[in-house]
Amino acid sequence: MSRLLNLEGSMTYAQAGVSIDAGDDVVHRIKSAVARTSRAEILGGLGGFSGLFALDSARYREPVLVASADGVGTKLEVARQLGRYESVGIDLVAMLVDDLVCVGAEPLFLLDYVAVGAVDPAQLAVLIAGVAEGCVQAGVALLGGETAEHGGVMKPDDLDLAGFAVGVVERSRTMGPERVRAGDVLIGLPSPGLRSNGYSLARRVLAPDAAALARPAFAGATHSVGEELLRPSVIYAPAVLALRDALGEDLHAAAHVTGGGIVGNVVRLLPEGLQALIDMDTFETPEIFFEIQRRGPVSADEMVRVFNCGLGMTLALGASRVDEALDVARARDLDARVVGVVREGEREVVIS
Repeated sequence: MSRLLNLEGSMTYAQAGVSIDAGDDVVHRIKSAVARTSRAEILGGLGGFSGLFALDSARYREPVLVASADGVGTKLEVARQLGRYESVGIDLVAMLVDDLVCVGAEPLFLLDYVAVGAVDPAQLAVLIAGVAEGCVQAGVALLGGETAEHGGVMKPDDLDLAGFAVGVVERSRTMGPERVRAGDVLIGLPSPGLRSNGYSLARRVLAPDAAALARPAFAGATHSVGEELLRPSVIYAPAVLALRDALGEDLHAAAHVTGGGIVGNVVRLLPEGLQALIDMDTFETPEIFFEIQRRGPVSADEMVRVFNCGLGMTLALGASRVDEALDVARARDLDARVVGVVREGEREVVIS
């Protein structure tokens, strides 16, 4: 049997850049926020080695688990420069659950991963409260997570945020390109801002330095560039699930417009031999996108390759159900619009 040396010592983990006490403080601070996200399927509580979730298999004949992983990206740099972390957790949830719902999956639970240079318990409590708020909006449980303090590797105020989510869908109700047909109508759900994509370009154009974050977002704006760039993402998952329940098999596919913009994401709902025609005049493009164009300057082709340009989620459905779909989305305060059609042709997105 080995035994540790009986030595007097002054060197501590905290001196090496990792505070165990601060980490414990974070767990204590976030308990009430995490509790808001609870679902009946959760077993146990916060603080275990793993999170347990009891899948209600009686609801499904052939359940398929669906998983996604994502982060917030360089939007976090705006949050760091402004010292405002209230909403970036909502962005994380949106990036995860809105990917899951594109195949028709109900998001079940989410885990977050936060890496920091030095643990600031108050700051992290605000950050994770935002994650919890996003989970409440999405109806998903915050099942667990990890805070990693990388002392001596990351700068004290450095921070990164990522997450992982799991959902479930009945195998026979899976949505995707194989369901899409020529003649399908494309419905768009609006995005009032950038969500959490294209920030490397947006920051270079709009905020090349921290001082620029305090300037008006655009001519006539009553809010700053920083406030615009920290606008939280809309979470579309509950509305898409409501549409799936209302339309059944007539809701064929969905595309979450994230990195890659409109053209790089809508193409993902298309099978070979079909193309999507999207009319930019059918939905509103928020002024911030025009400001990015003007200040760049950035071409129209580049804009639709990078940004959502006001179109956060696109749905393909049977033409006979369009009016019903619009009513369901609008009942959830989303100004849904018919934005295009699916037609025969080379697999691509055509912007008009």
